[in-house]
Amino acid sequence: MRHFISIADLTREEALSVLATAEHMAQTQSRALRKLPTLVGSTVVNLFFEDSTRTRISFEAAAKRLSADVINFSAKGSSLSKGESLKDTALTLQAMGADAVVVRSASSGAAHLLAHAGWIDQPIVNAGDGAHEHPTQAMLDAFTLRRHLRPGDPTAGLDGLHVVIVGDVLHSRVARSNVLLLTLLGARVTLVAPPALVPVGASAWPCTIRYDLDAALADSPDAVMMLRVQRERMVGGGFFPTEGEYSRRYGLTVARAAALPDHAIVLHPGPMNRGFEIAGAVADSPRSVIVEQVASGVFVRMAVLYHLLATDAREAPRDR
Repeated sequence: MRHFISIADLTREEALSVLATAEHMAQTQSRALRKLPTLVGSTVVNLFFEDSTRTRISFEAAAKRLSADVINFSAKGSSLSKGESLKDTALTLQAMGADAVVVRSASSGAAHLLAHAGWIDQPIVNAGDGAHEHPTQAMLDAFTLRRHLRPGDPTAGLDGLHVVIVGDVLHSRVARSNVLLLTLLGARVTLVAPPALVPVGASAWPCTIRYDLDAALADSPDAVMMLRVQRERMVGGGFFPTEGEYSRRYGLTVARAAALPDHAIVLHPGPMNRGFEIAGAVADSPRSVIVEQVASGVFVRMAVLYHLLATDAREAPRDR
């Protein structure tokens, strides 16, 4: 891989290869000494045009555990806030010796532009661009799903599984990336949302769209992924009548979670609105793998950086 911009760029074999590498990385992180020398001498720049503490820290931890140097670049207070263009920022990062750039932006397509405009030669990792995609989040979700629902086989996909994704699909980059990746790996995906929170064109996605959560949960899903309601993006309102009505119709309550199959798990990309899209008792229940998703994120992002920057990514990472 040259860049990691979109799940649509991956083949099934490439996706499974990243997941297999992430499993190797996870095994190295169970030791007392968790740092690997793989990327000694490399510099990874976290270029974040919008706030995302969780994702930035996860990428920083992943790079440092591979012994890379990390530079955190925030648009606030930088030359960008003074009018500098993305092109000039990219040229500056290249001149400073960046070996890879992790970019997060509120603008869809920003990572693709940075990767293909010819301004910079280094690998680009998309850490979320607008409502478009968040590919490493989808990879960590698939990694977590596979560990719980396809344990023991590091080469397995997600064939035959049914995943229900619920909530604010309209503003969610996570939903789009997960639909693409989970179906690529063989899962069946159902999206559930109020009609106003389903994006135009979603009918062309490789999934089923439903508006009744209880009907979707009656189909015995193997996993339920709740999406955060992104109220900060709902300028003008009107997407649903009231928060109470949304929670009643689309929230994962204790009663709904109790009706799931015994083996079913609950995911959430975070941060959560407890008591709104998901009950606090469900988020803290044995079904919940939400905290585990955070750990999975470090392993997956280590794997992505390894595939992009290691001199020979065909070999499994070794302790040295």
